Amino acid sequence: MFSDVANLYEQDILRWSEETVAQLRARDWEHLDIDRLIAEVEALGIPQKKELVSRLVVLLEHLLKRLYVNFLYDHRGWEQTIRTQRTELTVLLDAVPSLRSRWEISLEKAWPLARKNVCQEYPSVVFPVQWEGDRPGGRIGEDGARSLYVATISEFR
Repeated sequence: MFSDVANLYEQDILRWSEETVAQLRARDWEHLDIDRLIAEVEALGIPQKKELVSRLVVLLEHLLKRLYVNFLYDHRGWEQTIRTQRTELTVLLDAVPSLRSRWEISLEKAWPLARKNVCQEYPSVVFPVQWEGDRPGGRIGEDGARSLYVATISEFR
């Protein structure tokens, strides 16, 4: 039905992957679609990289809200989200330890996204332009927010 490997990949990726596995098991190196196999293997880590950035965005958004938004009511919802994201980041980094080497890059991607989101949500609040959590003199919130703020990001490095 499929005349060549390129068509098979484009028309039926499941069948392409099954045939590729069969070729690998048979050590049929000559017929492997090497370029696409390399691209597929490289793509395997993309979901984990995206999850790291996504969780950092949520964590940073809630840290910023907790520390800079004067909220007359309870902060428990924001604090619960912070704890949940910290837990999920721990689980992710335990499952994929090499993501630790991408921490700084991911934080650099997540910070402007998180800041933009909270600035849109709370336009009257002045949020820091850069992350201040790891620097001496960085703003520390009241009501026990210090442990949520300072320890959160630095503990994962």
